[in-house]
Amino acid sequence: MNQMEVTFSATLDNENFARTTVGAFLTQLNPTIDEIIEFKTIVAEGVSNAIIHGYNHNAECKVVMKVQVEDRTVHLIIQDFGKGIENLEQVKTPFYTTAKDLEHAGMGITIIETLADSFEIESVKNIGTKLIITKRLKDNIG
Repeated sequence: MNQMEVTFSATLDNENFARTTVGAFLTQLNPTIDEIIEFKTIVAEGVSNAIIHGYNHNAECKVVMKVQVEDRTVHLIIQDFGKGIENLEQVKTPFYTTAKDLEHAGMGITIIETLADSFEIESVKNIGTKLIITKRLKDNIG
């Protein structure tokens, strides 16, 4: 099993860093372009949710991202230690958002859920939220 962990400031400027880091880490598996795009999308949605909803853009806070690769199965964890989610079922509803002023708000969790093979959310009010995502890459042929 190969793994990595990165911690970064909760600023939207670091969303691209997080996406690029995961993409680079996964190149060892020779994924398809579509698989890289899907992982980068999952990371972008999860990290931006932590920054916007978990921390309300407080750059002094930290987001933790962990990736483990076992065979061709990727386990991704995106975690914040922010305000948490009160109603997990409600947050899984498409277009539900606590940031109604943002364009395209309310689809992040739905997008992650659609692209992942399995997806769990663990959250405790005022302690934080952990997204646990698993996705298997297609087998290499040739």
